Amino acid sequence: MVRKAARVSILTFSLFLTFHIALASDYQQIGGLIDLRTTFSDGNLDPKSLVELAQERGFGVVFFTDHDRLAMEYGLFPFRNILKKRVELNSINKRGAENYLNRIRELQELYPGMILIPGSETAPFYYWTGSYFKKNLTAHNHERRILTIGLENPEHYRRLPIFHNGFSTQFTATSLPIVSVFFVSLILGVFLSRWKGIYRVFGVIIAALSIVLVINADPFKSSPFDQYHGDQGIAPYQLLIDYVSSKGGMTFWNYPETRSGVRKMGPIFVNTPPYPEVLEESKGYAGFAAVYGDTITVTEPSNRWDRVLVEYCKGQRARPIWGIATADFHKEGGAGQRLGDFPTVFLVKEKTKKAVLSAMREGRMYACSGKYPQRTVLNEFSVSSSSGEINGISGEEITLADSPRIKISLSAVKPTKSRVKVRLIRSGEVIKGYQGELPMEIDFEDQYLKPGEKIYYRMDLHGNGLLVSNPIFVNFR
Repeated sequence: MVRKAARVSILTFSLFLTFHIALASDYQQIGGLIDLRTTFSDGNLDPKSLVELAQERGFGVVFFTDHDRLAMEYGLFPFRNILKKRVELNSINKRGAENYLNRIRELQELYPGMILIPGSETAPFYYWTGSYFKKNLTAHNHERRILTIGLENPEHYRRLPIFHNGFSTQFTATSLPIVSVFFVSLILGVFLSRWKGIYRVFGVIIAALSIVLVINADPFKSSPFDQYHGDQGIAPYQLLIDYVSSKGGMTFWNYPETRSGVRKMGPIFVNTPPYPEVLEESKGYAGFAAVYGDTITVTEPSNRWDRVLVEYCKGQRARPIWGIATADFHKEGGAGQRLGDFPTVFLVKEKTKKAVLSAMREGRMYACSGKYPQRTVLNEFSVSSSSGEINGISGEEITLADSPRIKISLSAVKPTKSRVKVRLIRSGEVIKGYQGELPMEIDFEDQYLKPGEKIYYRMDLHGNGLLVSNPIFVNFR
């Protein structure tokens, strides 16, 4: 009897996620799970078990984001790249990017009803302060993480511009000046070693030292930065964002307000304080984690997300940024959470990988959280002309000649008496608030009308979990 009830609950959840039609258009909703680790890195479930669990719980899309390289390295001055200690855990590149991608393709054939999308979680940069011998060695910003989505070529993972990612010639040019000096000294040493007596001894010493210095210069490193010259600002992260974009992938800043990044880790300390400022400092990324298992302020009205969106409306950015939900999932029950507590729901016209990636790139999605299987469903969020002739949903941009009309329709996967609070936000300003029980229907005509201006609307919900929509942009004729 219990199993039958569980199956009914799962079926109901699946129907809501996969077949519920957004009232404003002919899009269907597909629930996706982002930010998942498997046994390829530091997760407890193998990829097959993860897909089976997601399918059992009614989700249609799984984003694999194992660590692409999970390593830290500390070297002693002045030969930091020779006299060093390195600690490396399982990752995509350690176990082989080909194996990782092939396994996802095999599972796609085994589960054709699911959409499986590869990606990674990456840590492009960190830097050291303190001393190992004084027991205060600290790695800063190692947990400033970015999710890469949609890279399908093993070579793209191997060439990611991050620390400790193996042999690379991408940044050899940056080492050429110092390496050239050492090569000149090497030639001088070889020349002197052909003489006799004291000149030969000096020649051998100079040649040997030159070889050591060339190796220590590390001309074939995988990043133009190193971990010994302090904070490098946004540059290492922007390099990663630009690289992934050039390969056709997307990047999302992950948990920018994490509170768990400052702690002792074995014999060292790690210090990654919240980093919401990166949303404004970086460009060209697709979005950020707007919902995850921590306190979030960047989505509050007039905060950083709104400031970036306003920059886009003013023409100061080439594209807007979108919010997603990320799970940081390593195992079932980890941190008291289950697979399915942090879904991102995509609005698509067909259930294909191409359609999901397009929805992700263009912002046709909403982020939410809840205690699986309970959560809130955004049946409709649309902006239209007063006559209803022109209509837009999340991620879209419409042009109006009259006052915008906003429609919001909300329900719960399971009946609930929980009261919810809904905020309608226009360009960073709360213009209307609603309270009540689900289901809830909202139909509001905004009298705001400024010809020639671009604005946007978004909404959020607190209660019965959390829900954050992506913006709808409006141009006034």
